[in-house]
Amino acid sequence: MPELPEVEALKDFLADHLVGHEIVRVLPAAISVLKTYDPPLAAVEGHEVTAVRRHGKFLDLETDGGPHFVTHLARAGWLHWKDRLPDGVPRPGKGPLAMRVALETGAGFDLTEAGTQKRLAVYVVRDPAEVPGIARLGPDPLADDFDEERFARLLAGERRRLKGALRDQGLIAGVGNAYSDEILHAARMSPYKLASSLTPEETRRLYEALRGTLAEAVERSHGLAAGRLKAEKKSGLRVHGRTGQPCPVCGDTIREVSFSDSSLQYCPTCQTGGKPLADRRTSKFLK
Repeated sequence: MPELPEVEALKDFLADHLVGHEIVRVLPAAISVLKTYDPPLAAVEGHEVTAVRRHGKFLDLETDGGPHFVTHLARAGWLHWKDRLPDGVPRPGKGPLAMRVALETGAGFDLTEAGTQKRLAVYVVRDPAEVPGIARLGPDPLADDFDEERFARLLAGERRRLKGALRDQGLIAGVGNAYSDEILHAARMSPYKLASSLTPEETRRLYEALRGTLAEAVERSHGLAAGRLKAEKKSGLRVHGRTGQPCPVCGDTIREVSFSDSSLQYCPTCQTGGKPLADRRTSKFLK
């Protein structure tokens, strides 16, 4: 799933390639991807892109006097830039193509989604705040005004585990499954630790890990073409997606806890005092 660093890089890439150009055609290949109907999808056609913004994990194309084209790539969606789009109209079908956006230059991008769970979303709105997911977003963790005091206030009333709190877009915008694992590893904290139980020193450590991990990932992704961002994200991860491999800090084996539709990875030595976390799949064999 694209998270804050990848969406930030996509925002910069699209700003360089879209701003100042006119959207001439928006061609849906999967009607389910469109989540709004007023204004209609065609309302962005004939308008020039004036800015590209990021709201959490949402991308927002602002047009000159027209509506905003907003997309959320969800778990398996992606944006593919093409200097020259294929001729003809894409056919609706079972392939990954969900929508095509064409510019007056002949360039443009495709939105695609792999897998069977179709969650990629496109909204055409007069104001980004009309998108429910944007309206409920918490603060951006890389914003200038997101200081340690504000972070501490957010966590003070949280009775959830840190893993869930970090992933809650209504609490903090932009962090997903992968970077929450990376942040907690950098902070040397268990994903199961209660957010409200942190001491001031632990809060400071988690705050620094949050800002540092995301800023480092943004820096690594800066200037990369859209097609290279997935590989860059994977290469920069230290624990997420690396079950069974040695921890790059201490050498212990990275472990995993699986849930119905996701999993987390962590280092026992760095994060849980050497104790493996309970995993429903394997705990019955450890008794």
